[in-house]
Parts: sequence; C-alpha cells; structure tokens
Amino acid sequence: MPMVAFSQYTENDWEERDTWMKVSDIFEIANIQYGSYVADIGCHEGYLSIHLAHQVGKGGRVYAVDVRTDRLDVLKDNLEDRALYNVEVILGDYDNPKLPENKLDVVVIMDTYHEMTDYMAILNHAKNALKPGGRIVIIEKLKSRIKGKTRDEQTNAHSLGMRYVKQELKDVGFKLQYENDDMGNWENDPDKVIWMLVATKTK
Repeated sequence: MPMVAFSQYTENDWEERDTWMKVSDIFEIANIQYGSYVADIGCHEGYLSIHLAHQVGKGGRVYAVDVRTDRLDVLKDNLEDRALYNVEVILGDYDNPKLPENKLDVVVIMDTYHEMTDYMAILNHAKNALKPGGRIVIIEKLKSRIKGKTRDEQTNAHSLGMRYVKQELKDVGFKLQYENDDMGNWENDPDKVIWMLVATKTK
C-alpha cells in the first residue's frame, strides 16, 4: 500500500486540515467512542491517529499502520510531544497491515485505499482483525476529471470512485451499512469530493 506524500500529511498543515476534514462527523457515523479499539491504516505522520487517540481515550487503543519508517518515526515524536500512550505504531507490509485478529471495533482507511495494489488482501486482513459486528471505514476523494473512468485510470490519478470499493467490500464478505458521496471537499477543492463508506463484519 504505497502512499504519496502530500502537504496535508505534515503536522504544519493539520490545523488547516481540521477546517475541511469532518473528523467529528466521521467518528459519529463510524461509532468510534471512548474505549474503542481502532486501526488507522495509512496513518502517515498521525493526523487521524492523534484525533483517534483523543477520541478513544485511555480505555481504548489505536493501531497506527504505515509502510514507511520515516513517517512512523515522525508519528512517534508527535505522540510523545502530546503525551499520548494509547497508540501502537506498526510497520505494515504492502499486503498486510499486521493487525491483531478479532480485536478491533473499527478499521479506518483514509485517502490510502486508492494507493493499495493488494487491496483485496488488505480488506481480508482488516476483516480478520475486526470483532464480529466490527466496522471498516473507507474515506476517499473522487476527482471530477476522472469520474466514470476505469479503476486503473482513477488510481493512476490518486483517486477512486465509491462504486468500485462497494463491490470489493461485498466480495470480501462485508455488509454495507452507510454511504455518503459528499462529505465535503478535499483541501476545499470542489473538484475533489470526499466520500465515505462504512461496512460491517457479519461473522
């Protein structure tokens, strides 16, 4: 699951990102609350992981996964600076996020799924990591210029449409629970519309 470095992933831009990323809405929709055990696959330097750490509190745990050690090293510094000790930092493989099995309430993949070449393997690992009834949350942006294009054309543009992901979730055995094709605009750019899917592990 290679990940591309955009500016919003660095700590300097997190405050601005809070103005367009509806984190509290995401947490409410996904039912992420105090005590939840949550994974953040593609955590980069920790924007979402740190929000999650505050949300789940001392009673919960966040598993922050990335495939790049440099980003994880920055994340560790960010966690230490904030005295957050409920986050486990994991160096994942491109086809395996290395999560504990049957332990998580929610797995979040935000603006990373489009970069995954082994996405079906990742979905299966995410399913195995979830408790029965656990939820997977996928958040992406769809650029207007590649609407209706093939999956490859969309991912080559670092974007992806909801319809492909809905089918992939079903193919792995998830049950779709929630979809929203307009969660605002990525970086306040109207040509990059954020969408969100939530699906549950049924057994």
